[in-house]
Amino acid sequence: MVRPVSMSTLVELLEKKILIMDGAMGTMIQRYTLTEEDFRGSAFPDSKIPLKGNNDLLSITRPDIIKAIHLEYLNAGADIIETNTFSGTTISQADYELESAVYEINFQSAKLAKEAALEMSTPDKPRFVAGAIGPTNRTCSISPDVNRPGYRAVSFDDMVKAYKQQVEALIDGGVDILLVETVFDTLNAKAGLFAIQEVFEERNIELPIMVSGTITDASGRTLSGQTAEAFLISLSHVPLLSIGFNCALGAETMKQYIEVLAKKAPFYVSAYPNAGLPNEFGQYDESPEFMGQQVEKFMSEGLVNIIGGCCGTTPEHIAEFYRLSQKYAGRKLVKKEKQAIG
Repeated sequence: MVRPVSMSTLVELLEKKILIMDGAMGTMIQRYTLTEEDFRGSAFPDSKIPLKGNNDLLSITRPDIIKAIHLEYLNAGADIIETNTFSGTTISQADYELESAVYEINFQSAKLAKEAALEMSTPDKPRFVAGAIGPTNRTCSISPDVNRPGYRAVSFDDMVKAYKQQVEALIDGGVDILLVETVFDTLNAKAGLFAIQEVFEERNIELPIMVSGTITDASGRTLSGQTAEAFLISLSHVPLLSIGFNCALGAETMKQYIEVLAKKAPFYVSAYPNAGLPNEFGQYDESPEFMGQQVEKFMSEGLVNIIGGCCGTTPEHIAEFYRLSQKYAGRKLVKKEKQAIG
């Protein structure tokens, strides 16, 4: 196993500059004309369920494509790339009856990303791999049945078990960071963080942890009902590297919620918004230049330490963010806040 980059290296860089995350994986995969056979490959030829669209599988069946996408983002200037594991839990893969493939999905995804990061790392610009831990397609806090408000489709313990399997495989594959992302239900995130801490204790290791929530609409709340400040408070007991928001909103709409975190968070702050809101065809219209104008405000006002893109963003967007970031320092932590990170 390749040893992860140390926490101290990350903190040292964050004290000096804004780090750039990559952009959307799904958007880039859509640029390829892939068939059902691409998703099945030689590993899943007998699946009774169509697998096209299960993008995490491509780390096994089309690793050439996934690594090529990672390299595009690294060439664009990304410091941090995410593994192709957004749906890499047994809970999410159950829709495809592929629970047994979860370890291999996460291990191979981490391995691919780490290979790309090592190829592009230099002494002046080390690259990092964040193990992407998505929210799953279930929620611990909300009933899926309006007639049974007390019903839950998944238990906290089941969520912990699923996340623990994913975390173990990501670490085995060589990730530098664990990223609990697109959090719409903080109880799900707490299950992920509990699983991470269990693995850390069992293995006597510790990796930096990033958490990124998602504000679902103009109400300014997560799906489970929390404001930006409540989201921060409910997760502040964990010694995080960073906290932030991603997805759902474009940069302009997201900015007010990042401002809350920038003012109150005892951690570094991250943001990776969508390229605006989807149009009537489900496409994202904001160009790298237009989105860059919005993202630059995050940088010039000292709101963020880590910036990237979510749905609809491409290496062209990330290259623009990287260009703009060279003009600005990141958000500064006060002395007390540095101690909170360790």
